[in-house]
Order: sequence, then structure tokens, then C-alpha cells
Amino acid sequence: MSGSKLSNPADPQKSTESPLAMTIHDLPSPGDVVQADAQRTRIGRWKMIAMMLVCASPVLASYFTYYVLRPEGRSVYGELIQPQKDMPSITVKNEQAQDVALQSLKGQWLLVTVASGSCNERCQQNIYFQRQLREILGREKDRLDRVWLVTDAAPVPPELQAALQGAHVLRMDAETVARWITPGAGQQLQDHLYVVDPMGNFMMRFPANMDVPGASKAKRDLNRLLKASSSWDQAGR
Repeated sequence: MSGSKLSNPADPQKSTESPLAMTIHDLPSPGDVVQADAQRTRIGRWKMIAMMLVCASPVLASYFTYYVLRPEGRSVYGELIQPQKDMPSITVKNEQAQDVALQSLKGQWLLVTVASGSCNERCQQNIYFQRQLREILGREKDRLDRVWLVTDAAPVPPELQAALQGAHVLRMDAETVARWITPGAGQQLQDHLYVVDPMGNFMMRFPANMDVPGASKAKRDLNRLLKASSSWDQAGR
């Protein structure tokens, strides 16, 4: 047909004007895939470790300041527990026979005593020192809670109710307590007052059979712990 022009597909000039290119990529070998997966796993683990260290660093720093960088001549009354023992994930009963998750106590410093519900003279003295130590902390007292772990079903004497106002009285059998909190060599659970940090770690026990001079030294230790942790711990859960 006149006025029209058909292109010749075999024309070499036309074929070079519209080239069609294809690129073929090599597939990775199975060994390369395994190596890449292993590398990603290693990186993920290091990231997790780094995150854990960042979260724990304020606590570690406060303990380091308290126990390592303390001035020469400063005496420590309480015994640091190594390794620290984490609070068990269990449910206990309060004095109203209600279920309480033990880990609900986390978020506060805890001053703990352990004894039978009948509460002999040593138990009563520890409850007295618990209360006095918290009160003399002054404005910092709201960062510390009192806890009495009752190791049997014996009823609490009515005359102790006033002294226990504001304290956590929880029923927990002695065997379970002993897996978390331990006395000094040759001592019994009821002989000490114990310190648990806001993360739930049993980290200190005061010498057995505390007296008034000992309570004064324990107050000094508690003040130092609260001061060393003031950057990351606040009152209330």
C-alpha cells in the first residue's frame, strides 16, 4: 500500500535500536544460607545481652558504688548474699486467706522477717526492729516495705496486730522460704532480718539476734542502699 512502510524484523539496524537484555543472578549455595543464619543468630544474641545489661546497669552500678567505691574505713553491718536469689513465682496467702502473688511485692525494697505464727520473743523483737528501722528512715521510708513470712498455720497473737499495721503478713511454708532466703551458718531463719531489693533479689541479711546497737548499724546500711539506688528506684510500685 502506497504511503506506508513496513519494518523488516530481520533488519540488523532495527534490532540494535531496541535491544532486549536479560541478566541471570547466581543462586546462593546452601552453605552460604547456613552461614548467614548463624551470623544473624549471633548478632541477635549479642543484642539481647546488651539490652539485658542496659536494663540491669543501674542496679549493678548502685551495688558497685555501695560495696566497691565506699570510702576507706566504712564498715558494712549486713552480709551481702552472693549469688543473689530471685523471688519465686508462687502464690501465697495473706492473713485474710486471700491469694497473693509473691512477685506483686516487687518494686519496693523489702525488710523481711521469717517466723512461726506463734511468734516467740525473737520474732517479736524482729518485728519491733522492722518497724523502728522503717520509721527512722524518714522521708525515704516509703521506699521500704515490711514483710513477715509466716511459716506455719499458727494464728498470729492479737497483741501483735497494732505493730503489724502496714506490714505484709504472708503464709509461706519454711521449705519454700528456705529455697529463696537462707540464714547464716549455724543460725535459723527466724534469727535474722533480711533485705530484698526492688527486683525481688534476696541480697542481704543482717547478723542474727539484732539488738539496739545492731539496729543502729542496720539503719546506716539501709540508708546507704537507698541512697545508692536513688537514681533508679522510686517509692511505690
